[in-house]
Amino acid sequence: MKNTPIPMSSPDLSDAERKAVAAVLQTPYLSMGKEIQAFEAAFCEFSGRKFAIAVNSGTAGLHLCVRAAGIQDGDLVITTPFSFIASSNVLLYERAVPVFVDIEPRTGNIDPHLVRAAAQDIMQGRRAAEAWLPRQGANPLAPLKAILPVDVFGQPADMVPILTTASQYNLKVIEDSCEALGAVYLDRPAGAWGHYGVYAFYPNKQITTGEGGVIVTSDEQAANLMQALRNQGRAPNDTWLQHTFLGYNYRLDEMSAAIGRVQMQRLPQLVQKRAQVAEWYNQRLVEFAELEIPRLAATTTRTSWFVYVVRFAPHINRENIIRALEARGIPARPYFNPIHQQPFMIERFGYQPGDFPVTEDLGRRSLALPFSGVMTEGQVEKVCATLREVL
Repeated sequence: MKNTPIPMSSPDLSDAERKAVAAVLQTPYLSMGKEIQAFEAAFCEFSGRKFAIAVNSGTAGLHLCVRAAGIQDGDLVITTPFSFIASSNVLLYERAVPVFVDIEPRTGNIDPHLVRAAAQDIMQGRRAAEAWLPRQGANPLAPLKAILPVDVFGQPADMVPILTTASQYNLKVIEDSCEALGAVYLDRPAGAWGHYGVYAFYPNKQITTGEGGVIVTSDEQAANLMQALRNQGRAPNDTWLQHTFLGYNYRLDEMSAAIGRVQMQRLPQLVQKRAQVAEWYNQRLVEFAELEIPRLAATTTRTSWFVYVVRFAPHINRENIIRALEARGIPARPYFNPIHQQPFMIERFGYQPGDFPVTEDLGRRSLALPFSGVMTEGQVEKVCATLREVL
């Protein structure tokens, strides 16, 4: 019997998505049509926000939020070093400065107590602010404009204290929920807590459009601006080929929106299927002395599993484990390599080892195992048995 490889991730698509795309191809409207409108309406209903803006990636969505928040050259934004690189890149696009604070060891999400302490000191300026800023490339007298928390691995950040800090210092909150569609924090969906929330739909996410993202907000002025910016800066009342703003081609096409519309109808099922796969992993790995399985915070009403990430004991050589797994047909990936340890961030801001010890520890010990909603229990069993073999 042929040994079928286990992929790192796989999208969960049905005939309904394929039929929706085929229907679009029977029309002359392949961009900015009724499917975009329906997809955005689904997100307004899901999030409880007044406006949804579909874009061609989560990165594009975050960038438009940065623009809408008025973040400019030299401005400071508190965020996490433990995330996909896009959450910081979008600040650099506008020449702003990410101010990293460390994370909670339990969840990997930004530590709200450090967010508050950083905001308090930065508002004082000079020496108090310098304790939180990178060694180079930041002005201690620059204004603090926003907080950008990330819902890591599908578990919401602790938003209530973050919003309290933001309110105290009049800061915008850009909630990066690109990994957490379907998660619930307390009584509200992840992504529906900040001034702006962003979801993303890469093929390894809870739903997929191939590439794509959606911004949700109840700020009408910001929504109007972001709608214009995604379409090369064309404001609602602009005439043909008139562009009020410097904008971008961040539009989502109709075929992708059609897939997303159907996927949103299936969201509860898709989230549940991923939860079942995570539970299969938990049942098998909980007794492994050499690793920790994912842990949930008390404020997480429901996590929405994006990836399944374990943490090895400090004495385990993770790189050897990765090589041994891959030699046996099991892919595995470090999740995440800390942002402040990326070469261009070191060059630009002067970061050094030890700057964010919790982030660096988690970055050294974490490993993502194959994960998707279409994995079978037999595939999970094979991954776990192989991991036991190589430990």
